[in-house]
Amino acid sequence: MMKTAQQLLAERTERLKKTIAFEKTDRAPVILSGDAVFAKHVGMKLSEFVSNMKASHQAILSSFKDLGDVDGTGSTYATATIFPLIFYSKVKLPGRELPDDTPWQLDEQELMTVEDYDTILNKGWKAFSEDYLKNRIGFDLDSIRAQLADVPQFIKDFEAAGYLVYSPKASSTVNEFLGGGRSFPKLMRDMFKMPDKVEAVLDVILEENLADLRQQIRAIKPLVVFMSPARGASEFFSPKIWQRFVWKYLKAAAEAIIEEGAVADLHIDGNWERDLEFFKTLPKQKCIFECDGATNIYKVREVLGDHMCIKGDVPAAMLALGTPDDVYNYSTKLIKDMGKGFILASGCTIPPNAKFENVKAMVAAATGK
Repeated sequence: MMKTAQQLLAERTERLKKTIAFEKTDRAPVILSGDAVFAKHVGMKLSEFVSNMKASHQAILSSFKDLGDVDGTGSTYATATIFPLIFYSKVKLPGRELPDDTPWQLDEQELMTVEDYDTILNKGWKAFSEDYLKNRIGFDLDSIRAQLADVPQFIKDFEAAGYLVYSPKASSTVNEFLGGGRSFPKLMRDMFKMPDKVEAVLDVILEENLADLRQQIRAIKPLVVFMSPARGASEFFSPKIWQRFVWKYLKAAAEAIIEEGAVADLHIDGNWERDLEFFKTLPKQKCIFECDGATNIYKVREVLGDHMCIKGDVPAAMLALGTPDDVYNYSTKLIKDMGKGFILASGCTIPPNAKFENVKAMVAAATGK
């Protein structure tokens, strides 16, 4: 007898919960995060995909139904237009600054000044932030908020089809806002020239952000909260700078998420191998280490053992340039080698030029179907 969508959703949710807790499951869950690749699958121009959240949602959902027994999705709509809210940078969009089928790009410039640090300290982050987004980035907050009102329905649509929405709430570590607004090179310089001021500003942003994050977690009660310390990788910083300006804020945010009853998904871009031991100071089996291939996934398992579930890390290059057999064999080996406490996923987002048959091969490796 075929299972209903609600039975599938319950089964998939339970599989994920058990995986996070290193309990025995029938198989590894497979969670897919992708956007532009699904526009391509349904024949939709990227310019339409990014300008219409409802259209992008339908493209992703209909694509999922062609993929096999996927447990869940990392995205329910195209997030390109809200990138300024994440990185405090401008974004170039297809159909606007770019040709219709060219993927969106961050347009990072020095839009935030050293003088802005004093404004944030005196007036607070939220007051500064709204003015900055509107007047320097040209970001239409009211329009985006109106579109985001549809997101709860997007989540319901996926759940009604039997798919779990992996993380209905996402956040960034606060150093990301300054990295995008100041530009990464200028923020790096500030950390050396005026470290105390930078830290004071980050403390203000953290306090306001965590208050909002806690309220949102209480309201929606997610199983997992996605958190991106995107450019906090150990490879970019000396140990002392990393501990002061990255780890301090990552740890505080992860602990707040855990205190509110959710699991913190740490989206680890770049190479963090030097500092893997630090992750053992976070509460056991309350976080997920999501890696993109730059941090060796075998090294992560070696250092963290059963302390933290791992999610990853089928390479973007393999999904784009490899064969279905390449993807299937890599994924199968990864599932076997990682053992309990492992979620199969792409390394970061599935790339726009991934072959759909390769994505299906990845799902087949996890599900045996």
